[in-house]
Amino acid sequence: MQQKRVVIMGAAGRDFHDFNVVFRADAGVKVVAFTAAQIPGIDERRYPPELAGPYYPDGIPIVPEAGLLDLLRRERVDEVVFAYSDVSHEFVMHQASRVLAAGADFCLLGPESTMVDAQVPVISVCAVRTGAGKSPTSRFVADLLIAEGLRPAVIRHPMPYGDLVAQRVQRFETLDDLDRYDTTVEEREDYEPHIRRGLVVWAGVDYGAIVKEAQKEAPIIIWDGGNNDFSFVRSDLEIVVADPFRPGHELSYHPGEVNLRRAQVVVIYKVNSAPSENVDKVVANIREVNPGAIIVKADSLISVPGGEDIAGKRVLVVEDGPTLTHGGMAIGAGVEAARKFGAAEIIDPRPYARGSLAEVYAKYPHLGPILPAVGYFEDQLRDLEATVEAVPADLVVSATPVALRSVIAVNKPLVQVSYELGETGEPRLSDIVRSFLRKEGLIG
Repeated sequence: MQQKRVVIMGAAGRDFHDFNVVFRADAGVKVVAFTAAQIPGIDERRYPPELAGPYYPDGIPIVPEAGLLDLLRRERVDEVVFAYSDVSHEFVMHQASRVLAAGADFCLLGPESTMVDAQVPVISVCAVRTGAGKSPTSRFVADLLIAEGLRPAVIRHPMPYGDLVAQRVQRFETLDDLDRYDTTVEEREDYEPHIRRGLVVWAGVDYGAIVKEAQKEAPIIIWDGGNNDFSFVRSDLEIVVADPFRPGHELSYHPGEVNLRRAQVVVIYKVNSAPSENVDKVVANIREVNPGAIIVKADSLISVPGGEDIAGKRVLVVEDGPTLTHGGMAIGAGVEAARKFGAAEIIDPRPYARGSLAEVYAKYPHLGPILPAVGYFEDQLRDLEATVEAVPADLVVSATPVALRSVIAVNKPLVQVSYELGETGEPRLSDIVRSFLRKEGLIG
């Protein structure tokens, strides 16, 4: 039997998951390489044999996506599987055109082919774009479950950028676990808020194994998605978040549109600050492609302890990294807070950017006068620290969910911005989730 030769295009997340659940045990397929994109420093590694399985005793090379066409010819590749997210439909089809012109087939694996089954109920929280408001929605659902006497397991979308074998199954119960696993700023942004609520967060590389372990400890699972990807775990209640500051993106990004069309509940977040015509456009788009979805409108509630210290100050605003980079946002909640509390000036950090931060600004020219909290690796953290130190500001306004002083030294006073989901009008997300819990027999 001649094996089908496959390349998986990825970004150290869905690519590994798709391999694990679709290709790892298939003797008729030979995955010759992963290509790496989006995340710096993840290429020129190998997917290790301990994870790749018996058909891959030497593991699988991870190579830069820039060399894809040469790879297809050199390895006589039959099929390319596209496996990363938060990209425009146009971008996906450009990649498809490159691959098809080179003589290989182009494939997108869907939810039904790649979801892992759980033995407990699952609520998934996904989005149409990075930065839409998925994290505060996940936290809102978690708080509601806790209030009902349920302690969910939170399974997070993968960010395995280190030792893949060590990261196969990760369990974060305490803040010390974040140090033990040497987590990045991006991981901390998503894990810390759940851990501070007393919840265990699971993540890693092998989500079949992760689900098996997580369901032993909890009566219900929250899938906390990322990068607008669809859930790795089969969900019983699919909640998807849409962003009225980017109306139309819910129909023009992959796989965000997949999420929108599958959603049982669509939460339109930030309606208290978004233009009403944008909200109306998002509602119309939802009704056009998914008329059966329940549409929930929600506010973004920003709180700033010590916010009065902002008044009259020249401030440096630090924002959530992926929201700004992959999500394409120019500013975030930190800028909103700085303006609300009367900052005299928001200092533009771009002229002071050090090392890799200068490269981030060059790669993402849409960024406004903010500093993205980028820290996948130690050298990036030191560049972030040096940039904060160099900016001539009186105060740092930090809107990243991670405690910034826990990862870098900050040589200026700092105020922390937080943002949570607030319910407004009917239907209410809390009522929908409670109805689901009663249906599942988890509450009376």
